[in-house]
Amino acid sequence: MDSSNALGEFLRARRELVQPEDVGLRSTGLRRVPGLRREEVAMLAGISSDYYLRLEQGRDRHPSVQVLDALAGVLHLDTDATAHMIGLAQARSRKAPRTKPERVPAGILLLLDQLPMPALVQGKYFDVLAANPIARALSPNWTPGVNRLRAAFLDPREQELHKDWATATVAVVAGLRAAAGAEPDDPRMAALVGELSLKSDRFRRLWARHDVRRGEGTRSRLRHPEVGDLDLYLEKLAIAGTDGQLLVIYHPEPGSDSARSLALLGSLSLGTRDELRTTEVPGRTGTEAPNTASQ
Repeated sequence: MDSSNALGEFLRARRELVQPEDVGLRSTGLRRVPGLRREEVAMLAGISSDYYLRLEQGRDRHPSVQVLDALAGVLHLDTDATAHMIGLAQARSRKAPRTKPERVPAGILLLLDQLPMPALVQGKYFDVLAANPIARALSPNWTPGVNRLRAAFLDPREQELHKDWATATVAVVAGLRAAAGAEPDDPRMAALVGELSLKSDRFRRLWARHDVRRGEGTRSRLRHPEVGDLDLYLEKLAIAGTDGQLLVIYHPEPGSDSARSLALLGSLSLGTRDELRTTEVPGRTGTEAPNTASQ
């Protein structure tokens, strides 16, 4: 993940996704590039073609918010993508961020074990940090120590489990882009993106689109080998006092077939309820503990 010209790369990628007819222009003759031409973006944004070229080439990296707002309108960016673009244009410290161990708050661990529906804690880098028994019963990849991004793109079982895998992978890459934009020089994030870009053609194509989407509630359609189809709500709740940790909860419509199937799965997972496995068990003071994901 090269952050040397992050704004320029973003502008170019988003420009290529907008068609002339989307912005009221007539498409005439042979177009050598996908989407809008640079001069068309500049004209619609009310800036000079030379200035826009400098932005894409990285020769000017700090345009005004007014210019960025105008470009957001031309490129049809939503609120998340606009905020991401503005963040890319802000001056940043070149000092590499310090990587700290991710510790799950003790209260969240207690809450996980009491929730009757599948729930897990996802870390800043999409690692599963903790999960309750029914979550682990729903997917072997919802086990502490597993990276959900690697699983989504490199483990065929994820595509079998998620009936909406294609849509879900679009959303997860857009979420990763939003997370990476906050710290473009983060070495671990760069390594994760680099690994997936090499190993997954789909990830590489989606990453090149520069889609941005913050975590939000949605629906998840699953096909479990033991209890069949599940249509669940998916909530992602920020955990206060942590660096980007999310409490991820899957829950059904009350009284639905999915609710009954999930209850059956819960009964099957009762035998492991007292074995909550986490990568770090904070104990009384929040200290680390060995990874038990492979037990």
